[in-house]
Amino acid sequence: MQNGSISLTSTFGAQVSSENAAIAQGLKKQNPELLDALIELYQHRLLRYLLFLTGKREVAEDLFQETWMRVLLRGAQYNGKARFDTWLFTIARNLVIDLSRKRVMASLDEMGEGKEDERPFEVAMSGPSPLEQFQSRENCAEVGEVLLKLEPSYREVLVLRFYEELSLEEIATVTRAPLSTVKSRLYRGLAALKPEMEQLRSSRSFAEVGI
Repeated sequence: MQNGSISLTSTFGAQVSSENAAIAQGLKKQNPELLDALIELYQHRLLRYLLFLTGKREVAEDLFQETWMRVLLRGAQYNGKARFDTWLFTIARNLVIDLSRKRVMASLDEMGEGKEDERPFEVAMSGPSPLEQFQSRENCAEVGEVLLKLEPSYREVLVLRFYEELSLEEIATVTRAPLSTVKSRLYRGLAALKPEMEQLRSSRSFAEVGI
């Protein structure tokens, strides 16, 4: 059984690599059909990521359009070695940072600078994480509301890990942060999420009973 699992994993990895190579070739040729297919496949994930980063739908939608323009114009820069979504989110994140700088705002990294301890911060991750426990269909809106209250650097890592299902290494690539920093932000973000969720639910419970 174990050998079969390894073989399946290897086959899946080869398939992903082949798809990435095909996307890279298509982008180099500026294939319009490929771009349409990529937009259809990734549009919801990309817009969700931008919404969480900016907190404003109008801004997120503008950056969404600009991200795909960058994909079209700079597609030749994608070499297919990394997953396409990792490259796509990196472009989107850089646009958010550029916009922040234009508005004389702190960048995502600067917002969290001086507020987080970069020392290793490890916690046991056996069983569902706090975010996974909260993420049922009934409370998805609550999770989104609470995530917007967290520090941007924590929020971004949580969204990339649990919504977009990127690996820690891929998140490090997108955010241009050391792997140890990504782990720290992930665990501290999860730690900050739980009391915020409990406070939100407590306040709503009191409101429902008229207290």
